[in-house]
Amino acid sequence: MKNLLKKQIMIPIMALIILALFNLIVDPSFFKITMGYNSMGNPVLSGYLITILDYGSELAILAIGMTLVTAASGGQDISVGAAIAISGSVVLRVLCGTNSRPDTLQAPIIVAFLVSCIVAMLFGAFNGVLVSYFKIQPMVATLILYTAGRSIAAWINNNELPIVNDATFTYFGGFIPGIPIPTPFFIMIACLIVMALAMKFTNLKLYVQAVGINSDSARLNGLNPKMVKLLTFVILGLCVAVSGFIKVSRLSTINYSVIAKDIEMDAILAVALGGNSLSGGKFNLPASILGAYVIQFLTTTLYKFNVQSDALPAYKAIVVIALGVANFVKTNISTSNGNNSFKSSVTAAEISE
Repeated sequence: MKNLLKKQIMIPIMALIILALFNLIVDPSFFKITMGYNSMGNPVLSGYLITILDYGSELAILAIGMTLVTAASGGQDISVGAAIAISGSVVLRVLCGTNSRPDTLQAPIIVAFLVSCIVAMLFGAFNGVLVSYFKIQPMVATLILYTAGRSIAAWINNNELPIVNDATFTYFGGFIPGIPIPTPFFIMIACLIVMALAMKFTNLKLYVQAVGINSDSARLNGLNPKMVKLLTFVILGLCVAVSGFIKVSRLSTINYSVIAKDIEMDAILAVALGGNSLSGGKFNLPASILGAYVIQFLTTTLYKFNVQSDALPAYKAIVVIALGVANFVKTNISTSNGNNSFKSSVTAAEISE
């Protein structure tokens, strides 16, 4: 049991089990999934679990980049919500052109997505330069974009609210005709596969962990800690672009002050819930992704019981406290095992003498 509890991914798994048991006892209908039809007449699955799968995928994509940034820099990027507003605004600007409500798309959807990726990665690089080269604490460095990002997003579209009237654009944030599972889930799977391949066929994971554990030692071993930290912020920028694309695809428009509001806190909490150290070092991406779905599970549960959105942070604060207790217990278990191993080694040495 002790060895099982030491596993990093056990923290989000236990949280998921607790939430599932709570809903199973209070209202078993929470797990009901039905087949229906959307406004376009296509068959789609609906239910609370589908909602978790749908909206949790956005957070999971964001948690991938946030995990890398946290592991390498020992800090967090609090500007991702504002960056999502910027990337989403860029998508709409490219698709709509100078007319905020065009009858047809002014550019292919793939072009709009690629442009938003470039813009989001540039803003990510801006944060990365401040952190890696100017040695500004990550939360302070990203406070700049956190403050100004939504104003920049509004400026991109001249403070207008563009509307895309093309039905195919809604597929990315909704359902592809004939497939009843939400498209964001497939996008998340694609992002996870790409990142898994990058981890397997490159030294990205090794470099990020080495820099996060001790950047000076990593530098003495031939690594460039500045470039590694910068790279993680650029990757986070790419994750932001994907999440922003999904966000604006859902409604085919944007609300600069509301879109992705407080999502940075959920992303950080997902990383922590995944058992990753917020001070940097070793990380576990699958655990962070599972943590993101647990956060969405909690949010959906609270909404089901008519909890006001303003009260959600209070309940998530309870999760933070529980995480602190879980980490304390985990540390004590590890320390106890370490002491037992030390005692065993001493006993063996005495016997040999």
